[in-house]
Amino acid sequence: MKSILSTIALGLSALISPVSAESKAGAKGIAKAAVVPQRALQPKGAPEPGKAIRLVGDAGVKPKLADGQYQLAEAGVGIETPLPEGYPAPTPPEMIELKTYPAVRRAELSGKGASDMGMIKSFFPLFNHIKKQEIEMTSPVEMEYRRGGDDKPLTKVPLTDGDWTVSFLYRKSDMGQAGKDGQVKVVDVPEIVVVSIGMKGAYGSGVVQQGLEALQQWFAGQDAWEPTGDPRSLMYNGPGAPFEHQWMEVQVPVRQKAQAGAAKP
Repeated sequence: MKSILSTIALGLSALISPVSAESKAGAKGIAKAAVVPQRALQPKGAPEPGKAIRLVGDAGVKPKLADGQYQLAEAGVGIETPLPEGYPAPTPPEMIELKTYPAVRRAELSGKGASDMGMIKSFFPLFNHIKKQEIEMTSPVEMEYRRGGDDKPLTKVPLTDGDWTVSFLYRKSDMGQAGKDGQVKVVDVPEIVVVSIGMKGAYGSGVVQQGLEALQQWFAGQDAWEPTGDPRSLMYNGPGAPFEHQWMEVQVPVRQKAQAGAAKP
């Protein structure tokens, strides 16, 4: 967690205080540690659906796609299951991106209580639904967390006792039909713009909380984008993946501020 926050701080510091030829050695050290160009931290607009803009992290580190599977060997993570059509590539661990997701059809189940238990309780009803409908499994599994109001800070999401929704995604938006199937609802979700941080480690509320804290710091250091909805996590690996190699993202829907400016001094 410390390394994630340090990377964010370094990137924002470089943006706030550009280094000149007369800068002191300490300032030069900050500039060298910043791993994204200045303009990448303040995009003028959202990327096209299915695309991403790197905000924090080395822009050269990208997952490789082969046979419908994404692999990122340098981070020791990979995905064995195809993503829905048009979905952007997963964000590498400890990096932050601005991403636009296309509209998607999904099967979802909502409940209340501990989010970790909600994931377990939701799995088989959702799995049985896609099996009955002959819908192939995709990645990721998505989980949304209710804050109970947009004015509440990201770090106060009730992960241990709150409202949640778990979703399995259809590969194509025209597969099946929207409607109800017992506990499960099939809905069409519109296009969405998010700020996302890649994470690595055992799935659960602890990792989600770390991601939210890192995103909260990123939001506090810039003045162009603001949260506009409830956070969610995207979990890319099945239960058979070793904990230390599980790949996920923590995301927050965003919109551009009416008076978007530069990073805060």
